[in-house]
Amino acid sequence: MKRRLLLLTLGTALLLARAPALAAERGTADEAMAMAKKAIAYLKANGREKAFAEINNHAGQFVDRDLYVVVYDLNGKNLAHGQNPRMIGKDLIDIRDADGKSYMRERVELIKTKGKGWQDYKFLDPLTKKIEPKSMYVEKVDDLIVGCGIYKPD
Repeated sequence: MKRRLLLLTLGTALLLARAPALAAERGTADEAMAMAKKAIAYLKANGREKAFAEINNHAGQFVDRDLYVVVYDLNGKNLAHGQNPRMIGKDLIDIRDADGKSYMRERVELIKTKGKGWQDYKFLDPLTKKIEPKSMYVEKVDDLIVGCGIYKPD
């Protein structure tokens, strides 16, 4: 019994000690916006082909912890994805999140009406492997949507 209590106490202490580290592994809103703007500058300086290749490079400069850049056309087709290469080339206009929110339609509308901004929805977190609340900063660049988001687990 004492051994179980000791193991339980030790396990709880390890989990609590790990909590600040998990928070430190997460990107911030300012970092997400900065990464999106960095990707936009890279795109303008290097062209689409080179920029998309770098954004798609999971070990490249546009992936950091749970932050990664994505690029869509104005019809919701994914053109580059720093976390999931299976998304590239897919028409995502009708995709919905876990709550049924048509977040790509909302994103396209945000870009067409405001040119940039933040959007909330739910998406698979690459760190926790769970569906988590997410906020993505998106910005219009010519006929593209460039974005980077943060996860906000409960």
